[in-house]
Amino acid sequence: MAIDILINGQATNTFPVDDRGLQYGDGLFETIAIKNGKLLCWDSHLERLVISCRRLQIPFTDLIALRQEAELLADKHELAVLKIIITRGQGGRGYTPPANPVPSRILATYPWPEYPTAIREEGVATIICNSRYAINPLLAGMKHLNRLEQVMARMECEELSIREGIMLDINNAVIEGTMSNIFIIKNKQIMTPELSQCGVKGVIRKYIIDTHDVLIKSINIDDLMQSDEIFLCNSIMGVWPVTKLNDKQFKIGALTKLITQLFIKQGYII
Repeated sequence: MAIDILINGQATNTFPVDDRGLQYGDGLFETIAIKNGKLLCWDSHLERLVISCRRLQIPFTDLIALRQEAELLADKHELAVLKIIITRGQGGRGYTPPANPVPSRILATYPWPEYPTAIREEGVATIICNSRYAINPLLAGMKHLNRLEQVMARMECEELSIREGIMLDINNAVIEGTMSNIFIIKNKQIMTPELSQCGVKGVIRKYIIDTHDVLIKSINIDDLMQSDEIFLCNSIMGVWPVTKLNDKQFKIGALTKLITQLFIKQGYII
């Protein structure tokens, strides 16, 4: 599959080197599933993008153009991934933003990742990564462009041929996976970490919270290891049961299976 790219509405792969997204990671992104030419969970992704731009004080307002370009790219594919990047735009050297920034938007489609469907029945093995998240409430919840913490953690997973790693913060609180949100179940209570200090508030995480009785709380390593069920989720992989964490085995429980079936029924899992 050829990668289609639109930069500020133009079909090009040329990008200015003085853009602040490249220079300083000054921007954010969204990753959206395309199924049968349609953008899944578009409204939720757009809501997070708009809120994040507001928090970062990026004056991005081209929402109509963004929707039109996203639909134009999605219409070409039965199954693909759309990545949207919004940056503050071009600027000179130095951290201080330009007085009147002109945001840049990049849209690109990528092939659908080859995740075996057997993962739903067999689960995945995971590790607790050595890499830790820094505490930063200013950026917590957003998918900003500064992803070096995840890059370092993913390297740990690749070395061990592990599909996903669990990330803690510097105080050893459980936060999320390197590319996913995490839920645990204990005594039939669904729980997920509180993310006011770091981590990403994922679109699928929000959907599960909105449609189930979920307790949002601080989760430590003991909570994690003593849970009855663990599952991971994001917009592309859907729901992945965890059947091994470090050296401990876990079963795929009834609630995890129920949530997985709900996502399949709603069309959120391919």
